[in-house]
Order: sequence, then structure tokens, then C-alpha cells
Amino acid sequence: MLVIKDLRKSYDIGKSKLLVLKGIDLSIDEGEFVSIMGSSGSGKSTLLNIIGILDEKDSGTYELDGYQIEDLTEIKAAEYRSKFLGFIFQSFNLIGYKNALENVALPLYYQNVPRKERNKRALEYLEKVGLAQWAMHLPNELSGGQKQRVAIARALVTNPKVILADEPTGALDSQTTFDIMKLLQEINNEGKTIIVVTHEPDVAAETKRNVILKDGVIESDEFITQRIL
Repeated sequence: MLVIKDLRKSYDIGKSKLLVLKGIDLSIDEGEFVSIMGSSGSGKSTLLNIIGILDEKDSGTYELDGYQIEDLTEIKAAEYRSKFLGFIFQSFNLIGYKNALENVALPLYYQNVPRKERNKRALEYLEKVGLAQWAMHLPNELSGGQKQRVAIARALVTNPKVILADEPTGALDSQTTFDIMKLLQEINNEGKTIIVVTHEPDVAAETKRNVILKDGVIESDEFITQRIL
């Protein structure tokens, strides 16, 4: 599904370079539920951005579902993101003047899906995350947990190969975090590949594999016994 070899990334800082990723080797199979952890500056967000085709590597190789991610135009990168990836963010990134249904349907608009079909599919996914009755509500009428469920439905609606979740519980209380992780477990159990970047050990413990970064390299990579929520 996802194969990364000797991945390196640096940023220009004045006249010098800051080396952030220092040779990452990582393979993730279809259906895995993986957390990427590390302290601030460890490189986890940079790695997620490269996996998400939001940033470019300096060197190394990155293969996603058999496609080499290399020297893409912005149009091609957007096409690959739309085809392969669904995104969940800490801050939800919902459009404030659109209701829940419209927010979930938006990725289908960019895939030129007719309105009737995209609204039908959006409602199906809102039902999947338990929010069908909130379809006509604006984001400011929803709780934090409900907003994140809308964001999860939006990430799923295009049936992507991989879900990338960047601190998906960072803005949530402990009970809502529990509920969101239970939902992600259910989605993973249906066969969806999920990669979560988190700084919370309790969140990482609910995934099936923990990858820990330190100073731009993988410090540990282990499969864990997942608790059933």
C-alpha cells in the first residue's frame, strides 16, 4: 500500500539547512491502523505532509498503491490526493457557512459528482458516523466531537485508500477522544488503512502499530495488542 525508502527532507533556514527527516524506511500494508508519535521537532508532521502529498521530499522513494510519488505537478498531486487520500485535522477544517451535509459532500464536488448523487452519498456517510439527523446544521451548531465526526465522514466519502489523521483528538475532551477512537477502530475493522499522527500515548495505544520518531529517524516500530473500546 505505502512504501517509503531512505526518505530525507530538509528546510532552508537562512544560509543553512535544517535536516528534518534523516533517512526514513517505512512500509504500511492495506488495512493497517498505525500511529506516528514523537516530540515536537521529531519530524512526524513533515512525514505526514509528504505521505499526504502536501510537501515534497528531497530524496528517497515514496510509493503509494503502486504509484511512484515523484516530481508531480500541482494538478497531478491534487488528483492523487483526491484519488488515494482522506484527511482528518485537529481543527476540523469545516466550512462555517456550509451545513454538515454540504461539508461532507464537498470532496465529491471536486470530483465532478452530480449534486443529487453527492448529497445521497454524503448523507450515507453522516449516517455511518451517527450524525444523519444533524445534516442540515452548521458547524457552529455542533459540538467538538460532532464536528470531528463530520470531518471523518468527509474524509471517507470518496472511499480513499488511506485516511490520514493529524492529531484528530487534540481539540477534544477525554470522553469524546474515546468515542472518536472507537469510531476509527470500527472504520479500520472494515478494512480501511488509517495513519494517525498524535502526541497522546492513550490515543496511540488504541491503534495496532506504533511508529515513534526521534530527531528525524524511526526510533521504534512495533505492533501492539489493541484494546477493544
